[in-house]
Amino acid sequence: MTPRWSTLGVLLALMALVVASFWSLDLQWAAFLGADAMASMGRFALGFFPPEMAPAFLAKTGWALLETLAMSAVGTALAVVGGLLLALPAAGSGVTRGAARLVLNMLRSVPELVWAVLLLILAGLGPLPGTLALALHTSGVLGRLFAESFENAPPDVALALRQRGVGGLRVWLFATLPQTLPQLASYTLYRWENNIRAASVLGVVGAGGLGQMLSYHLGLFQMRETCTVLLAMMALVALVDALSWRLRHYLTR
Repeated sequence: MTPRWSTLGVLLALMALVVASFWSLDLQWAAFLGADAMASMGRFALGFFPPEMAPAFLAKTGWALLETLAMSAVGTALAVVGGLLLALPAAGSGVTRGAARLVLNMLRSVPELVWAVLLLILAGLGPLPGTLALALHTSGVLGRLFAESFENAPPDVALALRQRGVGGLRVWLFATLPQTLPQLASYTLYRWENNIRAASVLGVVGAGGLGQMLSYHLGLFQMRETCTVLLAMMALVALVDALSWRLRHYLTR
């Protein structure tokens, strides 16, 4: 079978899967888009405005925003260290390769929210379990990406150093790492963007930050306060996205 027909077959299979998914799910579009549902949603949305702008509440929201930002930054920094430590054996060979990849699979297969719930039992409420949950899950993701980068690095420089008798660690430091560093930085920045959003969600289970405020005020149906928290979340995500994009663009020029 030619590559063209293979691609066509895969696309047809995906289309069939999408059609089967719509057919198997009980998606009640008529009720969702009905006049009563739209009117109820409109009344609910109007309750969010105007946002709460009291100075005391804005100061509280600003502190929670900084806490969310700090959770994502520390969690990502810990994940870079953990990911590198696991990526080195995962990019090698033998038993250590299989063991390291198994650990990476285990870490990233458990969602951040589940890690946070498990760690809440150990550390209690606050930003610590949320930060550690981000670090554990992101270590699995970054470790896999870092390992793939090391394996796909051009081998010429490393081979030349080995032929001169340079040891394995020095070859990695002076050949593999410099060649892959822009890619590693790009992966790290991208995961930091994701961790900003994840940190906001983790607060819902009591892990601090904007998510904890959102859960509290939404649970009490304090919609104006909820709107302010949501606006703070959107502003933080937009700011970090813009900063990360510019940094990635600079690193990959």
